[in-house]
Amino acid sequence: MIYDITRTVTSSLAVWPGDSHFSLQQMLSVTKGDAVNLTTLTLSAHTGTHIDAYYHYTADGDHPATMPLDAYVGKARVVSVDKRDGALMPADFSNRDLSDVERLLIRSYVSSLPDDQWAEEFPYLSVELIEWLSGLGVRLIGLDSPSVDALNSKDLPCHHALKRHKMVNIETLMLHNVPDNDYELIALPLKLDHACGSPIRAILKTLD
Repeated sequence: MIYDITRTVTSSLAVWPGDSHFSLQQMLSVTKGDAVNLTTLTLSAHTGTHIDAYYHYTADGDHPATMPLDAYVGKARVVSVDKRDGALMPADFSNRDLSDVERLLIRSYVSSLPDDQWAEEFPYLSVELIEWLSGLGVRLIGLDSPSVDALNSKDLPCHHALKRHKMVNIETLMLHNVPDNDYELIALPLKLDHACGSPIRAILKTLD
């Protein structure tokens, strides 16, 4: 079975305050006598479900084209949390055995929100959690929240901690109706150079 864990990209999709909304311009149209339909897309690198490239927050960081692809494909575990707002700490996972997890996808109430609704509050990572998960061997952390840091953060400690530990992240996942379990994750970024992130089509496949 395949779970599509990607937000649908439309002009009404909620975006980070001040970021560009998705738009589409019809350049050619079959209904107007053209041989093909041709559209031009305008969107932010952080539209909907996306990965952050290290270049997003460091001047010399990798762009999506050079981020480690193997981190975005492989066995992943979905884990639900009750926290609606604030930093997630190791204690929030104290009843979970994460010793064999390389990719952790964290589901919160945000996954139940419609695509056009901005989360006024959301759980985000903490440096303590990142360091703990890195020590366990986690390479990727995915959230249904719009950021791994707090909404008003300026120094982005969690973004920088992820890079420091050579980990990657996914933001704005849609994990509604995905049971907590182990899956195969496929969530590849586009091969974009000189970009700060990339929209992705993320899926989970049930394991045999």
